[in-house]
Amino acid sequence: MWLKPEEVLLKNALKLWVTQKSSCYFILQRRRGHGEGGGRLTGRLVGALDAVLDSNARVAPFRILLQVPGSQVYSPIACGELLNGSDVYWAIATGATLEEINQHWDWLEQNLLHTLSVFDNKDDMASFVKGKVKALIAEETSSRLAEQEEEPEKFREALVKFEARFNFPEAEKLVTYYSCCCWKGRVPRQGWLYLSINHLCFYSFFLGKELKLVIPWVDIQKLERTSNVFLTDTIRITTQNKERDFSMFLNLDEVFKIMEQLADVTLRRLLDNEVFDLDPDLQEPSQITKRDLEARAQNEFFRAYFRLPRKEKLHAVVDCSLWTPFSRCHTAGRMFTSDSYICFASREEGCCNVVLPLREVVSIEKMEDTSLLPSPIIVSIRSKMAFQFIELKDRETLVETLLERLKQVHANHPVHYDTSTNEKDMVVSIEKMEDTSLLPSPIIVSIRSKMAFQFIELKDRETLVETLLERLKQVHANHPVHYDTSTNDKDMAGHTSPVFYSTSICSDHTFGVLEMVSCHSSKEREDTIPPLHPGPLTAVFLPSGSQNPDSRLSREQIKISLWSDHFVEYGRTVCMFRTEKIRKLVAMGIPESLRGRLWLLFSDAVTDLASHPGYYGNLVEESLGRCCLVTEEIERDLHRSLPEHPAFQNETGIAALRRVLTAYAHRNPKIGYCQSMNILTSVLLLYAKEEEAFWLLVAVCERMLPDYFNHRVIGAQVDQSVFEELIRERLPELAEHMNDLSALASVSLSWFLTLFLNIMPLESAVNVVDCFFYDGIKAIFQLGLAVLEANAEGLCGSKDDGQALMILSRFLDHVKNEDSAGPPAGSHHAFSSDDQEPYPATDIADLIRDSYEKFGDQSVEQIEHLRCKHRIRVLQGHEDTTKQNVLRVVIPEVSLLPEDLEELYDLFKREHLMSCYWEPPRPAAPRHDPSRPYAEQYRIDARQFAHLFQLVSPWTCGAHTEILAERTFRLLDENADQLLEFKAFVGCLDIMYNGEMNEKIKLLYRLHIPPGDTVDYQKQLKQMIKDLAKEKDKTEKELPKMSQREFIQLCKTLYSMFHEDPEENDLYQAIATVTTLLLQIGEVGQRSSSSGSCSQECAEELPRSAPSLEQDSVFVDPGKTPQDSRAFPESAEGDWTVSLEHILASLLTEQSLVNFFEKPLDIKSKLENAKINQYSLKTSEMSHQPQPELKLSNL
Repeated sequence: MWLKPEEVLLKNALKLWVTQKSSCYFILQRRRGHGEGGGRLTGRLVGALDAVLDSNARVAPFRILLQVPGSQVYSPIACGELLNGSDVYWAIATGATLEEINQHWDWLEQNLLHTLSVFDNKDDMASFVKGKVKALIAEETSSRLAEQEEEPEKFREALVKFEARFNFPEAEKLVTYYSCCCWKGRVPRQGWLYLSINHLCFYSFFLGKELKLVIPWVDIQKLERTSNVFLTDTIRITTQNKERDFSMFLNLDEVFKIMEQLADVTLRRLLDNEVFDLDPDLQEPSQITKRDLEARAQNEFFRAYFRLPRKEKLHAVVDCSLWTPFSRCHTAGRMFTSDSYICFASREEGCCNVVLPLREVVSIEKMEDTSLLPSPIIVSIRSKMAFQFIELKDRETLVETLLERLKQVHANHPVHYDTSTNEKDMVVSIEKMEDTSLLPSPIIVSIRSKMAFQFIELKDRETLVETLLERLKQVHANHPVHYDTSTNDKDMAGHTSPVFYSTSICSDHTFGVLEMVSCHSSKEREDTIPPLHPGPLTAVFLPSGSQNPDSRLSREQIKISLWSDHFVEYGRTVCMFRTEKIRKLVAMGIPESLRGRLWLLFSDAVTDLASHPGYYGNLVEESLGRCCLVTEEIERDLHRSLPEHPAFQNETGIAALRRVLTAYAHRNPKIGYCQSMNILTSVLLLYAKEEEAFWLLVAVCERMLPDYFNHRVIGAQVDQSVFEELIRERLPELAEHMNDLSALASVSLSWFLTLFLNIMPLESAVNVVDCFFYDGIKAIFQLGLAVLEANAEGLCGSKDDGQALMILSRFLDHVKNEDSAGPPAGSHHAFSSDDQEPYPATDIADLIRDSYEKFGDQSVEQIEHLRCKHRIRVLQGHEDTTKQNVLRVVIPEVSLLPEDLEELYDLFKREHLMSCYWEPPRPAAPRHDPSRPYAEQYRIDARQFAHLFQLVSPWTCGAHTEILAERTFRLLDENADQLLEFKAFVGCLDIMYNGEMNEKIKLLYRLHIPPGDTVDYQKQLKQMIKDLAKEKDKTEKELPKMSQREFIQLCKTLYSMFHEDPEENDLYQAIATVTTLLLQIGEVGQRSSSSGSCSQECAEELPRSAPSLEQDSVFVDPGKTPQDSRAFPESAEGDWTVSLEHILASLLTEQSLVNFFEKPLDIKSKLENAKINQYSLKTSEMSHQPQPELKLSNL
């Protein structure tokens, strides 16, 4: 098979490979130990190693290498010695048999060998060969996927084996499976890898030994590709206590990507449901397929690359070429089509990208197919631009689908072409001209922009002109023209401010005619809502201490001129061609007069603005005057937002900021308001109108910085972790000096949260925001690396973290902006003093340019991969924090060892998660909620508690265990919400394992007292929790006395507890004696005479069931044994009672009972068995079968 070309170092492989054939460009080699008659020792060793590995994990016995002319010559002799030159080659093909590899060799000789001689440049020749091989691989891959879809029988067979081997419930859906090796140290175990929706499973049966390995995705703390002693590429899975390596010869990339997707989806579904919304196709985990995961990965890349809304669903990715007029050629790339967008990305990174919202598209048409323009289509947009795509496969279906979506988008968001937005194109007059032989039947149509159109050869001209004039009169009456002198033909690069009309749409998103305010606002709303600020705040409030206005104006004019030229050539709307040239213009700093409008275009907030007329005004009206925790937080931070800027030193700016933040909190209550949003919104208001600033905030919070602004700022922490890895990779010397990069996190985390806005002077930071709106989070990563590199020498020489942080703070404080209208950058941190030398300033333009030149090669795909990798670590870090905080509270209050408490917490959490795996959500058992206090994040219901009670409680009573567990749960459920926290659970276990005899008897006594009225019951429950936490109140009320029926139930529980005990007979005799004594005590205390003594009868009927009470099912036994034929006579119960003191005193008279309750109990063996049997107990319950004797082995 063909391989993706990869470099091979021959120097270390001489003893493993033998050359069979060679040419000027290619070498065919055989691996030692294959195809040899006797063979030497080396060949035998290599052959034995390969034989141990599975067919999908072993190294192929034949391969073909590409060698570039000018490097060494490889001798065709069998021993294969290097002669001279470099020893790096490219592996391009492998084969399992000589016939297979010879087919590849023949293809190379027939199709490539003669062609390669025409290349003068060896690098061009190598690129040509590698391109051909990649094309062959793509063709093979597509055919192989088609084969898999046509072989459902193999998957069905694997599914049957998966279900039989692991005994999961039906809800545990198998996604895919692979043959692979699992390594234990240096020993490989060949077997099968099964990837299901909640678990990674491995099965092996080797030399009579069966191995089963089950790893829940939520237990994975690290998932990475690495290498071991024998293989250069393996998948390493790290859990809390172990590392496991998996290897396979084929499909390693595919397996790793699916593992990443499954781990990411499962962890975020179960551990991060605070803000995570699954794609519609993944809402039901039991329906997830391998294809769904691949589509999700493509979707996430598509949305991240073009920074589109999360709701956008990718429908198709098509190879094509786009006509780029600025380069006068077609640029090869890919077309992405989604619900509301057509996007294009060139194959060469950064060469050309285009984003076409379907709202802006006017028509999609097929052109005539020619040899020069194969399968062309034309996409026309409202700003009178057209985009030509060619080389489209299945053009008919694509165009049909796009037209259907275009129709739907226009139906959902109708575009009203209002004359007030295009008055310069409006018809002024329609006149008849003199009829001549050269100009027969002419008319002239004049429009406001001083243009005229002449039409001739019109039949029935009189009637036509009359009709047109009548329609023109009607149009002018319905849409009167406002002749405003401030509206002229200057484009956005001019120096006059355009007039913004209050219309319902943005009919053409050019800068001169961009509508911002909805016409849906009525007069009533205008009376109730404070007026929105009409323009950017910088237009009214100029910063104090401005530089020389002439020099600043000249630099601004130069920038405007450059942008004006760029708009003419590349477009001026959201549909502009985005190339490397525009990136350079952005890096220089956007002119202040264009900044807000370009932010709208780069972020595509302009489309949201146009699609939701009147939306912001309605939000302001709905949220106005409301008072809640969020509005209080907003009010507290309003005056902390850029307090040095004059725009926020008065009520105008403060009121605008309040409205935007409150409206957004009302729009998105999941996010509400988070600190740093006020800083970001303040800057947006400086350069954009109020409604524009709102939609820019929406774009940042919901698209460009996902999961940043929430309770736990998961997104920012993930990017901070990615940044630390980039530091290790790109700045290794700095990373080596600062072993613990978490010290930098205290500074760099705010870089991501505030986009450097409160880190460096504002006039410099806005240039960073320019880059962020164009390039996304990539701009922040590379600028952060540039800052660290600029200070690398000082940081490496720092003696401690404090000095390192001071170096960074002083540097960032002195980043200046030569083009700014504000005062020169000055130090406002406390780290500098008067006696220090002036700190050298750094120009922000130079810093940004360095960041692009040195660190701009990081692609969106790489960043998204790193985000996925580090999201697992961050979420697991939060889980560890939750665990440690819960244990910190519990450890002082119980006698259980900390390591045992950790095991119990893991069992408790796993029991909760298993119900999330396979059961539909129940109202009484909500999902994990990370926004709750640590102790309340995981809670279990009665059924889950019963499972844990059976696994870890020392008081197991056979068939009676379930009843005892239900009573225990009811007693511990303090607030009667049918949910139990970990603290109450371990408090109860602590008494069972480590409590004194009187505490254990008291607990048993309480378990058999039925609840009284609601008020008394609540007090009793609170008192019980205090007792379990050993915070006894000396003034506690005396426990109520136990009735005869309750006493019989207590005795039944004790009899069940003694079953299978080594001293079973002695215990039965002792409890019979104690019971007889207590029954006699109860009879003596009866208030009224009983019809006769029943002490002996009661003693004989201890194992029998008491009569059931309809009002309390907890005290009903589910079944009766053959001995249970007689019921205790009701007449004997009467007012018979016995107290806790009576029971405790009577039990102390029997030494065997004292020994039973005081003997030490070992919880460790219970915990070990619980870890092994927890899954089997759950699955047996789900399948309604007896508990199997399944024990999962540990690797």
